Amino acid sequence: MAFGFGAALYFSLFSEPNIYLILVLLIIGIMGFFIKKPILFPLVSLFIGFGYAGVYTHIKNTPILSYSQHGIQISGNVHDIDYNNGHMRLTVETKEYGTVHVTDKSGKDIVNIGDTISGKGGLFKPAPANMPETFDAARWAYFNGISANGYISKIQIKNHKSSLDGIRQYVHRQAKSTLSDSLILGYKNTISKQEKQIWATNGVAHLWSISGYHLALVGGWLLFLFYIIFRLCPPIVRRIPARIPATICAWFGLLGYLVISGGAIATQRAFLMTSCVMAAFMFGREAFSLRTVGLTFLLLLLVNPYFIMTAGFQLSFSAVFGIVWLWTVAKPRLPQNKPLAYIWTALLTALVASVFTLPFVIAHFNSLPVYTILANLIMVPVFSFVVMPLVLLGTILSVFNLHLLLHFADKIYDLIFIVANWICTLPYANINPHNIPNSALVVLIFGLGCIIFIKSDSKIKYFVIRHLNFFAGALFICIGLLMWTLQPKPVFYITPDHYLFATVKNNELHFNKEKDSNNYFAFDTWKKSNGEKIGTSNKKFAAESGVHTIQRTNWTLVYIQRFVPLSRNIKNLCQSNDVKFIASFYDIKSKYCDKKIIKGGAVIYETGHIDKVPFNRWWHNRHE
Repeated sequence: MAFGFGAALYFSLFSEPNIYLILVLLIIGIMGFFIKKPILFPLVSLFIGFGYAGVYTHIKNTPILSYSQHGIQISGNVHDIDYNNGHMRLTVETKEYGTVHVTDKSGKDIVNIGDTISGKGGLFKPAPANMPETFDAARWAYFNGISANGYISKIQIKNHKSSLDGIRQYVHRQAKSTLSDSLILGYKNTISKQEKQIWATNGVAHLWSISGYHLALVGGWLLFLFYIIFRLCPPIVRRIPARIPATICAWFGLLGYLVISGGAIATQRAFLMTSCVMAAFMFGREAFSLRTVGLTFLLLLLVNPYFIMTAGFQLSFSAVFGIVWLWTVAKPRLPQNKPLAYIWTALLTALVASVFTLPFVIAHFNSLPVYTILANLIMVPVFSFVVMPLVLLGTILSVFNLHLLLHFADKIYDLIFIVANWICTLPYANINPHNIPNSALVVLIFGLGCIIFIKSDSKIKYFVIRHLNFFAGALFICIGLLMWTLQPKPVFYITPDHYLFATVKNNELHFNKEKDSNNYFAFDTWKKSNGEKIGTSNKKFAAESGVHTIQRTNWTLVYIQRFVPLSRNIKNLCQSNDVKFIASFYDIKSKYCDKKIIKGGAVIYETGHIDKVPFNRWWHNRHE
C-alpha cells in the first residue's frame, strides 16, 4: 500500500520534480530495506514507489504532438479498432506523429487491423485536465502510448495485411451483436451514452468493461469444466492432483479470451491478477488472502505504476481487498438455512464491495448510485449465469451463422434493462456530489486500510484495543468526510486553452459558449463538480462588446474575448484596483500586473482563492 501511495504522490504533484531528486529517493528507499527495521518499511516503500514511478515515466518516452494540426495527411498501420454508434475509432501507428487515435465517421466498416491506410484529417495535442484533481487526458494518453487524438476521412487502404486481431473483427462482423461486442470482443463504446448513464445510475457500469469480473467468471467456468474432465481421467489424477492440469488448461483458455477481447490495458491487468490467483490455487496456497491480493497489487504496479491512478485499478482492488477481508478476516456468521445463507452472503458481499469502492466512484464519476446494492443483487446473478454464458456460446456459434443464442440473450437483456430503467426512476436514484479533494480521498483510503490491515485479537481485554481497526478506521473516515463536506465548490472555471469558461449564477453554471469541440468534456466535468446533472442544455453567459465581467462578493474577474483589442483593455484593467483577475482568449503577459493574469486552466472560489490546473508535467511537455 505504501508503494502505491508513493506512486500516486508522484503522479499528483503540481509540477515535475527534479530527476535527481527522484533517483535519490529511489536509492534511499532501496537502501532502507537493508536496515531491517519493520517500522521503517512503510516510509522506504513510499520512497521506492515515488522514485519508481518517476523513473518509469521518464523511460516511457511517448512522443507528444507539439500543437494541433488540421488538413494533414495521416498514413500508417492500424493497430486497433473500436466502434461507437456506427463510427470507427482507429489506433494508427504513423511515422510522422507517433501512435494516434483517429475517428472515422463515414460509417464504412472496411478497415481491418493490420491494414496500411491513408487519409485526410486533423490531430490534436492531448489536453491537460479541465480542472484540478480530475482526469488528465494528456497523462492517460502518455501512459497508453498515444501521441495525439483526431479525425480522419476519405480513407484509402494502401495494403491489406492479415493478423491475429483479424479473427476478432471477423467474429464482430459475423455476430452483429452489441452484447457480443461489449462482453466478449472488448469494444468499449458499442452501447449508447444513454444506456451507459442508466447502468452507471444503477452502480453496475463495471459489467460493460471487460475486467476482473469477466475474467474471474470465465476462469471459474473453465476451471470447473476442466476439473471435472480431469477427475474423469484416473491415469492422470493418480499421479498429480486434478487441479493442476485443470488450472493450466483454464489459464490458456483465459489467455485466448484476453486475445479475442482485444487485450486492453484493464483486461491485461485483470488477467495478471487472475493468473496470480490461479497460481496460488495450483500450488495449494490460499488463493483468496490479503497476502495474495497484496502481492498481485505490487506486481501490477511494478508492470506499470500508472495503474494506481486509473479508475479500474482503484475500483477493482478496493472491492477485492474489502471482500477478501470480509471472508478471511472478519468471517461473519451465516444462517444455518442454506438459501438464507446464499442470500446473506450475496448481500454482505455487495454491501462491502459498494462501501469500499464508494470513495473512488465519487472521486472519478461524481456519482453516488443510491440503489447500487439492489441493482447488483439483481443484475450480477443474471449477467453471471444467464447473459454471459448465452453471449459466449452465441458468439462462438455465430461464426457458423447460428444466431439463436445471441437473439435469446438480447431478449434477456431487454428485460433486465427494463428493471434498470425502473431503478433509475426511484427517488434519489443518483446523487451528484461535488469533487472529493485528493487530501480527503487519501484520508478515506487510510481509514479503509486501517479496517483491513490492523490486526485485532479477541483475547485482548479492552474493547477499544480489541477493535482498534474499526475505531481507527471510523476516525479517519469521519475526518475524510468532514474534509470533503467542508471543501467549498468553485464559482469560476476556465480551461487551459482559455476557449471556454463558466461561472456559477443561482447555483447553476453559465458558460461563455453553448458548445466547444476543443473542450467537449469540460461541460460535464464542471457540471459534476457543481453537483449538476450532466446531459442537460448548457446555459450561456451574456456579455457586452466581447468583454465578460464576473462580479463576485470578494473579487472581480474580466475575460477578454477573441478579436477584442487587447492593448487598451489590458492597460485599463491593470490600473484598476477593482479588478483582481484578468483572463484572455490569447496568452498575454504584462510585467506591471502579471499577478492578475490567469495562465492555463484554473478554478476560483468565492473567497478569491485560485487553484490552477497542472500543465507542466513530463507528459504535458515531453517534446520540449
